[in-house]
Amino acid sequence: MAAPANKTIGDLSGKWVMNKSLSSDVDPGLKLQNMSYLTRKLITSVTLTLDIKQFSAPPSPPADADSSAPAVIHIEIDQTGTGGMKGTSEKRCLDNVFRDHKDWLFGHVKGQTRWVTSSEEVEDAFLKSGWLEGEEEKTGPNGETHVLSYVESYTDGWTATQVWGFKTIEGERRHVRNVVIAKGSERVELQLVYDYLS
Repeated sequence: MAAPANKTIGDLSGKWVMNKSLSSDVDPGLKLQNMSYLTRKLITSVTLTLDIKQFSAPPSPPADADSSAPAVIHIEIDQTGTGGMKGTSEKRCLDNVFRDHKDWLFGHVKGQTRWVTSSEEVEDAFLKSGWLEGEEEKTGPNGETHVLSYVESYTDGWTATQVWGFKTIEGERRHVRNVVIAKGSERVELQLVYDYLS
């Protein structure tokens, strides 16, 4: 279903399900990330639900985690596949500091996440395309409209850059991630579209 008006980049908290019919085929991206055929088939056969919690708190390590440090926005996401299959967990701290992460799917990576005031701050033509950026979308702490995430694999040589925001898809406002996965000269572009559940 379409995102309600009160769900914005400033408050993504809730449950969102990936709309596979409106999203890109993720298999080419997973293949570029060196995932096995069986893992790719398992992932593409299920529908992912994201349970998102967005909140303000002191920054996570390795930044200054002193409780008196200025608060930053955190976005924590637990993914569950159809039938209760456990997906990955994302813990993002929107202060643009690199943090290490390990999980069963992507291995050992480092990533950073920050706010973006306008898609014009993004150089890549695909990543910056198609966004809603009216006044009603400027709901980040300082009027930002997007989240920009960058992840780099320590072991498999790929990078993944994402811009999050909202687009009009088939006449309805929806939460979307534009994703570019790159490895050497290879590149995969993905548009991931999410329906709001609750």
